[in-house]
Amino acid sequence: MQRFLLRCAAAGLVTLLAVTSAFAEKRGGVLRVFLYDSPASMSIHEEALNSAQNPMMAVFNNLVMFDQHIAQNSLSTIVPDLATKWSWNADMTALTFQLRQGVSWHDGKSFSAADVKCTWDLILGTGTDKLRANPRKAWYRNLKEISTQDETVTFHLERPQPAFLALLASGYSPVYPCHVPPQEMRQHPIGTGPFKFVSYEPNKSIRLERNPHYWKEGRPYLDGIEWTIIANRATAILAFIAGEFDLTFPFGVTVPLMKNIQQDAPNAVCDLEPTNQSTNLIVNRDAPPFDNPEIRRAMALALDRKSFVDILAEGQGDIGGAMQPPSQGVWGMPAEMLRTLPGYDPDVTKNRTQAREIMEKAGYGPDKRLAVKVSVRNTPPFRDPAVILIDQLRSIYIDGDLEVVETANWFPKVYRKDYRIGLNLTGAGVDDPDAQFYENYACGSDRNYTGYCNPVIDKLFDQQSVERDPEKRRNLVWDIDRKLQEDGARPILYHNRFATCWQPQLKGLTIMVNSLFNGWRMEDVWLDQYPLPIVIRPR
Repeated sequence: MQRFLLRCAAAGLVTLLAVTSAFAEKRGGVLRVFLYDSPASMSIHEEALNSAQNPMMAVFNNLVMFDQHIAQNSLSTIVPDLATKWSWNADMTALTFQLRQGVSWHDGKSFSAADVKCTWDLILGTGTDKLRANPRKAWYRNLKEISTQDETVTFHLERPQPAFLALLASGYSPVYPCHVPPQEMRQHPIGTGPFKFVSYEPNKSIRLERNPHYWKEGRPYLDGIEWTIIANRATAILAFIAGEFDLTFPFGVTVPLMKNIQQDAPNAVCDLEPTNQSTNLIVNRDAPPFDNPEIRRAMALALDRKSFVDILAEGQGDIGGAMQPPSQGVWGMPAEMLRTLPGYDPDVTKNRTQAREIMEKAGYGPDKRLAVKVSVRNTPPFRDPAVILIDQLRSIYIDGDLEVVETANWFPKVYRKDYRIGLNLTGAGVDDPDAQFYENYACGSDRNYTGYCNPVIDKLFDQQSVERDPEKRRNLVWDIDRKLQEDGARPILYHNRFATCWQPQLKGLTIMVNSLFNGWRMEDVWLDQYPLPIVIRPR
């Protein structure tokens, strides 16, 4: 009898899967997502956080973008968007795009080559209008100028840069309209994308509606997207389990929370992936006593990276350098190379003994401890690892006091170097060294929060950027990454993995494995009008 029932259950499952696979994409419905924080504005080009970029990616288009159905971003997965085709000149110093015709902005005005030029003039700071903050200007330090001719646009570079196309494919690289000033884009952005911006109420919601005149016929399927801002993560998860949301905030669910969801809402789908986001220690290199490189070295030696991963993520995290570790990361150092770097030796006791010796030579010890504030953004992904960091620093005579900073003030604070020690989460807009190195480590970059500046390393950044051979470039990247860790430029604690969970009625979503910024266009996502019932299991 039991075998008969099992056979019946199996047959029923096969039938259900067959029926489900036969469903075509359906139009209608509002996608409900929770958002853990209020962004400072809606302007992607002025924001450094995914709480603004993820919702707004659906409002805009790029010239090109990463295929939304391929999980690992690379140069080989780039597809047309506002550009229909592109070509390099012989020495790869000029990249020309043929633009799509018949595209309109959400206010009805026509998209043109002038809009592309205006966008990158704005980023370069050469246009009439100015951005209030410009976190990705460093990406384009090799961009000399943009020229237009009829419906083509050409990016002229100072030197060859084969990976330049990858920067343009990021969700951080939308095209802005010439006729809308930056101050309006902060509060009411106008795009050409599948969804139109409706409203933003801080600490409440972001609302988007379907663009009925989207240039891609038949898209989007959804009538709209509503992002509800819930600061308390536990409250948001409970609401998802109860069926109030279709999707959790992208990469906002920790391993313990994912297990709660899987237990209490077994029909939900959860995808645990790397994010190309590192949790890292930022140190103001101009603020005494942290202007002493030996003090900074001692702090790097005090880190027990495995403890962060074990405590916060139940072992689901990765230890690496600046670049995301393999295999999901394309450019990360191999594990055997990492183990030779300061503080990466798994013998934590030996590392901390060396760190205490350095601190004692600097005049610190059990009877003379160093008191300092540890500044963090006021969200759980920042606060939780900061508590562990403070505990670890105590082992080398540093007594940290947690200072929480609201999101709207976090980027301006660290940009002004108005901190001494901080814990930061750094997400890479593109899994490519040209984005990671220039944005976070190059001299003068707005997002080089620690003030690290090494002209010799800057030249190496350029050297790897020019290299066309992927294997030769990878070896150069590993050498640079090793030097950054040896210099303590921005000590990497660990690389995060987060889960994204959705209800079974949500279809067509692919979670990217090497960037949390590039998979949220949402034009192919749809809601099944006949979802399976949500079953909540009692604890």
